[in-house]
Amino acid sequence: MAFTAQALVGSSFAAAVALDDYPIAGGQAGRYALAALVMLVIGRFRLPPLTRADLVPLICLTVTGLAVFNWLMVKGVEISDPASMGVIVGCVPVVLAILGPLQRGQRPRAGVVAAGLVVATGAALVQWTGEAPAALGVVLALLALACEAAFTLLAVPLLPRLGALGITQWATLLVVPVLLAWALLVEGPSAQRLPETNELLALLWLTAGVTAIAFLCWYGAVHRIGADRAGLFSGVLPVSAAALGGIAGSVELNPVRVLGAVLVAAGVTAGMLAGRRRTAAPTLSP
Repeated sequence: MAFTAQALVGSSFAAAVALDDYPIAGGQAGRYALAALVMLVIGRFRLPPLTRADLVPLICLTVTGLAVFNWLMVKGVEISDPASMGVIVGCVPVVLAILGPLQRGQRPRAGVVAAGLVVATGAALVQWTGEAPAALGVVLALLALACEAAFTLLAVPLLPRLGALGITQWATLLVVPVLLAWALLVEGPSAQRLPETNELLALLWLTAGVTAIAFLCWYGAVHRIGADRAGLFSGVLPVSAAALGGIAGSVELNPVRVLGAVLVAAGVTAGMLAGRRRTAAPTLSP
């Protein structure tokens, strides 16, 4: 499930090529609005009720993991470049390998953390172009990394009650007004226009594959195997993006990128095996 989720998210870079000239915030608002409708249909127009304790983590997850993350990535790419942003954000397997167990009151598993480092290194090789990132770009990338981790960690306490479907339903609903406000304030009247055929197809794919299916798979995986081991599969994202780019002819599949893909596969495999060997980590002393 985690592999499927990240492979689908990796395909978003190919879809984004068709949306180069489409309003960013307006397009994102439309994408999530349609995804929210799809989620409501899947849930037979039933939403799990929220408690007061659910609201803060759910709103924070939605704002940071979706709206702010998208803004940081857009601005970071404008200042720096996609590869530099991707290398830093690609460290999320290490962050989740450490913070995931700590969130549960357990010690991080050394084997999973080491595997996260291997995955992050492989992801960096897949994306790195050799150019030095701008200082402000590094700051924005680190903030985006924090938002990416929050997207997973904030969902962990909500999953037992709301489930993957419930979190996806509420997140896609709540982010729409945030993105609409961004669109109106930043992009103004040009925030929305009828998409052309290729833009419409790209938006539909982002809605169905990258949002609806990927979110359900991701949160389902986090619930089943934990944030630390699920986080290892984040390395699949750049590999998926590079593979699709290679097929389309927009990315050169050189030996360094192939080595990176091999390291990602090795790191994920090692981390999953390490997690199986030690299913019950010792609880931290108070």
